[in-house]
Amino acid sequence: MSVERLELTSPIVQVPGIYERTARDLATLGLKAIGQLVAHLPSRHEHEQAEAPIVELKPDHNVSARGEVTDCRMSGYGKRSRFTAVLSDGTGRLDLVWFNAPYLRGKIHPGMTIRVQGKAKTYNHGLQLANPKLEILDPETDTKPALTDRLRAIYPASERVPSRVIERAMEIVLPVALPLIEDHLPPEHRAERDLPELREAYRMMHAPADEAEVARARRRLAYDELLMLQLGVAMKRYELRDAQRAPALRSSPVVQNKILSMFPYTLTGAQQRVVGELTDELTRDIPANRLVQGDVGSGKTLVALYAMMLAVESGHQATLMAPTELLAEQHFASISEILKDKGPRVELLTGSSQGAERQSILDRLAAGEIDILVGTHALLTEHVRFKSLAVAVIDEQHRFGVRQRAQLRSKGEDETGTTPHVVVMTATPIPRTISLTLFGDLDVSTIDELPPGRQPIETTIAPLTERETVYAMVRRHVEAGEQAYVVVPAIEGEDGGLVGVRDLTSELENGWLSGLRVAAVHGQLKRHTREHIMERFRRGLIDVLVATTVIEVGVDVPNATVMVIEQADRFGLAQLHQLRGRVGRGSKASRCVLISGMPTPESLERLGVMASTTDGFVVAERDFELRGPGEIFGAKQSGLPPFRVADLIRDSDLLQMARRDAQSWILRSPMLAQERERLIRNRVVKTHGEWLDIRVTG
Repeated sequence: MSVERLELTSPIVQVPGIYERTARDLATLGLKAIGQLVAHLPSRHEHEQAEAPIVELKPDHNVSARGEVTDCRMSGYGKRSRFTAVLSDGTGRLDLVWFNAPYLRGKIHPGMTIRVQGKAKTYNHGLQLANPKLEILDPETDTKPALTDRLRAIYPASERVPSRVIERAMEIVLPVALPLIEDHLPPEHRAERDLPELREAYRMMHAPADEAEVARARRRLAYDELLMLQLGVAMKRYELRDAQRAPALRSSPVVQNKILSMFPYTLTGAQQRVVGELTDELTRDIPANRLVQGDVGSGKTLVALYAMMLAVESGHQATLMAPTELLAEQHFASISEILKDKGPRVELLTGSSQGAERQSILDRLAAGEIDILVGTHALLTEHVRFKSLAVAVIDEQHRFGVRQRAQLRSKGEDETGTTPHVVVMTATPIPRTISLTLFGDLDVSTIDELPPGRQPIETTIAPLTERETVYAMVRRHVEAGEQAYVVVPAIEGEDGGLVGVRDLTSELENGWLSGLRVAAVHGQLKRHTREHIMERFRRGLIDVLVATTVIEVGVDVPNATVMVIEQADRFGLAQLHQLRGRVGRGSKASRCVLISGMPTPESLERLGVMASTTDGFVVAERDFELRGPGEIFGAKQSGLPPFRVADLIRDSDLLQMARRDAQSWILRSPMLAQERERLIRNRVVKTHGEWLDIRVTG
């Protein structure tokens, strides 16, 4: 095919010089089209030294040389085998050695011409390269020039398709592809921010002249990723706020006092502030889209209940969606207790709701005979229909994506286009950089005050060798009239040393905690069994509760003052902080012991963060720094496509710039609807349209 007729979507094999076998190999990496190959960016760049005669090579330098193999031999066996060769170019001798590489015996032989690269070391009064990079040359037909100093792109590759194959294909395809790349940013926009043209950024990334070009290319491509995300987020905010309407709820001093009188205690100053922020939004017809975050035990659920009660007092319905059945059950129990005999009709809908019970709930919900529905993902099924949903609350927001928010919001949409207000809450404090990305379409309220009387939690780290001492401490506290949690990472143990609930419960009952009342709770138990065990624990009929992370949130037992977390290394910092928050909820001093099964420097550093602070916001920032956003909020879990270039920690300044640019851009052109914005609109929708549920056509 003529080069003039190629497009970025054209198959790579259509580029002159690319063989079918190469194209098939590249396809195994998902690189089928020209544009896909160009978008396959190097994972790093290596300095490649210029070739020099052997006599000019210096020890302790990275060198390149070519010459004839004059001798080679294999010695040793298995992992101790070594293949040695001698390279000569007429000016001197260079010794080569490869360890544990028996395959070279049939690949290299005297008389061959090869090129090698590596770090030279003094050896037997001469020079040696250990495990050098190797390239076999044909002295008659190989026209490759001598290597010059350069930065060489190293690509994500496979055993079948090494980086060098990708590099060679890129050398052929790049000159054809670069003229095909259109820039979605206007020249003036690039100039103001000192950004190179897009095609030049790709050229500098794949074939840089120096490290400065790599840095400029990376900055442009990282900015693009962040800008696309922020434009998508800003478009979603506009769609919600300016293109849709929500029920304007009624609020007055009488309504406020009525709701507050139902609550078991007076709201803290921080809770009152957030209630005020919510009330301001919920009483307008612009759909609220607010994240309420707060540390463990700060009282987010009560704030959310206030918002739901505003809907009920205005003649509408409300719902609360939680990520697990246990948490939904706990919310249902606590809300039902607070609203008992006060009028509002509360029901629970989960995957366990079956048959006539489930149908009864659905019928009453559609008829408006249920005021507040608490549930899990089961709320998102097509059979769930509200008569007049005005407020939707989502708990533990980081476990849901934007699409789930949109699905729940759609439950309240009617023929007039009215949509419910959405309030999402999380007990996992969110680092600012994460809030600007995953939750950039949300306004944020923070409850930064704990209820009075809460005692600090002392956190310590213990090795496996001190388990007996730890459980002796647990026994002392229980015998003093207190209760304890023991948290383990799994239900069943494994040969690799993973502790399971069932095995540990038996071990404790028959060993260190014999004579105490020990029970276990986990996600595989039936709902009524879990409820029965939790109720007995709340009433003080169980001394020690052995559990998985099902108790991570929502469990409130003031008399529980001790928590032991087995194999704490297996949990993230934010999750450890959530678990720790199950104690320290009463007036007594509390303790949390983290038993470390893998005392590596990395794990001890992470656990040391827990021992040094009880501030969830500090913990979240350190978790973000240590593990990065991909571990904390995985792409699969959150719906957010992973960044290929941008790094949310390293590029925080770029993120701020991209956010400002996106907001001002959408202010000028809310849905990027102008013809000159077609390219950037299409790229935003292609990258983020699905997970952000952006409804743009054309």
